[in-house]
Amino acid sequence: MLMYERFIGRHRDDFVTLEDLYKNYSIKCSDDFNFAYDVLDQLAAEKPDSLAMLWVSKHGEEKRITFGEMKRWTDKTANYFKSLGIKKGDFVLLVLKRSYLFWYAILALHKIGAVAVQATHLLTTKDYVYRCQKAGIKMAVITGDGNCTEEFDKAAPECPTVQLKVVTGGKAAGEGWLDFEAGIAAASEDWQRPTGEEATKISDIMIAAFSSGTTGYPKMVAHDHSYPLGHIMTGVFWHRAEPGGLHFTISDTGWLKSLWGKLYGQWFAESAVFTYDFDTFSGADILEKLAKYRITTFCAPPTMYRFMLKEDVASYDLSALKHCCTAGEALNPEVYNQWKKATGLRIFEGFGQTETTLSCSTLYPWVQPRPGSMGLPTPGYDLVVVDENGNEVDPGVTGEICLRAESMASRPKGLFMGYYKDEGSTQRAWHDGLYHTGDTAYRDELGFLWYVGRNDDIIKSSGYRIGPFEVESALAEHPAVLESAVTGVPDPIRGFVVKATIVLSPGYEPSEELVKELQNHVKKTTAPYKYPRVIEFVSELPKTISGKIRRVAIREKDMRR
Repeated sequence: MLMYERFIGRHRDDFVTLEDLYKNYSIKCSDDFNFAYDVLDQLAAEKPDSLAMLWVSKHGEEKRITFGEMKRWTDKTANYFKSLGIKKGDFVLLVLKRSYLFWYAILALHKIGAVAVQATHLLTTKDYVYRCQKAGIKMAVITGDGNCTEEFDKAAPECPTVQLKVVTGGKAAGEGWLDFEAGIAAASEDWQRPTGEEATKISDIMIAAFSSGTTGYPKMVAHDHSYPLGHIMTGVFWHRAEPGGLHFTISDTGWLKSLWGKLYGQWFAESAVFTYDFDTFSGADILEKLAKYRITTFCAPPTMYRFMLKEDVASYDLSALKHCCTAGEALNPEVYNQWKKATGLRIFEGFGQTETTLSCSTLYPWVQPRPGSMGLPTPGYDLVVVDENGNEVDPGVTGEICLRAESMASRPKGLFMGYYKDEGSTQRAWHDGLYHTGDTAYRDELGFLWYVGRNDDIIKSSGYRIGPFEVESALAEHPAVLESAVTGVPDPIRGFVVKATIVLSPGYEPSEELVKELQNHVKKTTAPYKYPRVIEFVSELPKTISGKIRRVAIREKDMRR
């Protein structure tokens, strides 16, 4: 019996139809479920020599870690943390890029019952201050690469809760840093699951993650120990990870997306994960890794597919690749079509947030992609599209995507506990039995959802409601457009008009002729009233540190003009 079958009672292929999956998919677990013990340690006991992770450094160094070795090192890490005074309920900051040490650390924290707080290495001093103060960080484990420790030390005087600083690579810019590798190497590998008051419960907080912060300071999202169970749908049913396979999700461990594709769901499926610790994304480099390491399942944001498609994809041997997925932003039909033409593989889209696991998707083999569509609601979530009063809207009518959840006790596995120490934000997002995602979409007659945009991104022009995604998708079909962001700019007659801020592909230069060409292209590709009346060419788009386009920054800049 595969690991995930122990929690849902069936093999995924035993679900005959999508209706069968919706009706009979359910998760059963004990009140003391803990992924580190009940999945990792169980796999280590049953198949200690099976590959858990293939890690490749930016210099090409390879490290193969079995489930048995992963258990041993997480036990040693747990003992090291305990020796430093880390206990159940303590908050520990992890800034480890794509190092295999992240897995040792986060799983050790799960075993202790401490709270893991992921953060990206791109943070600046003020970012560290905000996160440490918000979470009450007791200990920070930070990569020795770059200037991360230097930035953290600048923040330290304003972070009174921080008692311990630990660095990887044995090097730090300042004083007082402990050596992480030396510490875990010297620690005992004899670790026993805690009992009594130190034992974890499924309802205990396990992860505290910061949202992208596209419109303000990031909110702190709390997940309990049931969160990994929500990723059975992610890794087993959407990614289609399988025993003996090698799954590759492109994500930095500073973001919760890394837990979608580099840990929980894949190990439920008993698949190994591929982790490439690169610094700068290169389409050619990623294609080379897909070919060299015989990756079987793959997930990346649409932007990265776009960059890979700028290369000669057909020249790489991708014959081992069986299944491709995307998430993080809406998938343009043009990217889907070009990837299918180059590889013969469809891209299966998924939608979710920091607050959720996979909540809408195209699930192979029951749901085939409809280019441009988000897919159907994911089993396990009761997803609805509602108006401003919380009433479900008819097909074809744009509304807000919401998830039914009457209370925390009745919420589906994978939905967050709330915003940590921020009851006001929790109540604004989660009320009247609905969690409000802030994203808008409409359903078609078959029930498929089509993404429109964030609530704040909708453009109201001459009585029309225009979502940026449709216009951006139309622009993406033109070879001159590498990236675009569509926003509204004030207009005395129409209220707002559509503006496109565009990064051009190599070989193209801004001109009035190109503006007209792009406007006419959009008029022919989508409803003519949606065409961008204003076009601005830029060298780069403003983005969050997670890579999401900050349309709000463009709007604010335009308002100041």
